[in-house]
Amino acid sequence: QVQLVESGGGLVQAGGSLRLSCAASRLTYSRYRMAWFRQAAGKEREFVAAISWIGVIVYADSVKGRFTISRDNAKTAVYLQMNSLRAEDTAVYYCAVGSYAVYDSAGYDYWGQGTQVTVSS
Repeated sequence: QVQLVESGGGLVQAGGSLRLSCAASRLTYSRYRMAWFRQAAGKEREFVAAISWIGVIVYADSVKGRFTISRDNAKTAVYLQMNSLRAEDTAVYYCAVGSYAVYDSAGYDYWGQGTQVTVSS
């Protein structure tokens, strides 16, 4: 069974940085996209960033220029470097793996358990 395990969340002051990691195991795809989503309290889950099998990267407008997605050479780990954090970035962050949609969470088949990021203003 595919497993995605996130780490790296925590409490940080506005303007600070955090780096999230997600380790994937037992992936059975031949090609897949790895992504980060987030869900703030009382809101719907929203797309943050994704990296395709061939390395094409896309970001939500709200994080462009502040967040950077990357992955390891084996394509089994994905990272999210978050700089210049704002209070509105506070959410549970999830990594996901899929092969269909880019921005729609319904297009991802596997999800991690989530890691809390709290930005204090």
